[in-house]
Amino acid sequence: MIAAGIDIGSTTGKAVVMIDDKIILGKIITVTTKPSITASMAIDEAIKNAGLSGIKDIEYIVSTGYGRQKVDFANENISEISCHGRGAFHVLPSVRTIIDIGGQDCKAISLSAKGVTTSFEMNERCAAGTGRFFQVMAKVLTCGLVGIGSLENISQTPASISNQCSVFAESEIISLVNNDTPLPDIITGINKAVANRVSSLVRRVGIADDVVLTGGCSSNHGLTAQLEISLGIKIKALPLDPQFMGAIGAAVFAMEKKKAQPDRASRLH
Repeated sequence: MIAAGIDIGSTTGKAVVMIDDKIILGKIITVTTKPSITASMAIDEAIKNAGLSGIKDIEYIVSTGYGRQKVDFANENISEISCHGRGAFHVLPSVRTIIDIGGQDCKAISLSAKGVTTSFEMNERCAAGTGRFFQVMAKVLTCGLVGIGSLENISQTPASISNQCSVFAESEIISLVNNDTPLPDIITGINKAVANRVSSLVRRVGIADDVVLTGGCSSNHGLTAQLEISLGIKIKALPLDPQFMGAIGAAVFAMEKKKAQPDRASRLH
């Protein structure tokens, strides 16, 4: 039995193929101006990695993310909150708290012992605490996102950054640079400021072990370190790329839907 999940976010598209219980990841695709095109590119990569002949081999497809309703070849779409929860729980059944930091929003999700979403909080009104915020800061510092997340740029003396708004924070960063503040101090200050903002979101849903980090910002080691300090916990590493949790959850849902409807036409045309 073959199913697939597609996650079309604000900055990237991801897809996975699930063959029985085996998960095959595709590649992370930079979004195009049309979610349908991004989805096709993402699923093609997953199909290729799975060794399938084409999309016709897939019996059920679920889409998720910002562009989920534009994936016209999916059987149905499910919210990213549900899919991130299901995906993380599928690969790590001990997970109870998920922190998802994407390009345009951040979410805190609580799961029950059965992997059911019990509560969530979401920040989608401001770029602060999201990948977009880091992109702006990386541009100001000319260090790139790799520099923002690098272990080498973790400092024990983080600069104080009081503004959460990208526009005002940018001015604050420029002032720090002009005052010859060491780059690692500035970067650690940025990560600390974001971690403190995200932590308040997480506390509203409650913190229970295991805690994991998903989304594009999961590769930011400096942010992970500051989140652990702010929350007073250890963030658990996921066994598969954290950026694919939404797509994995969508694939798990797709497999369940297919198993529940074995005699029905498997895909819309």
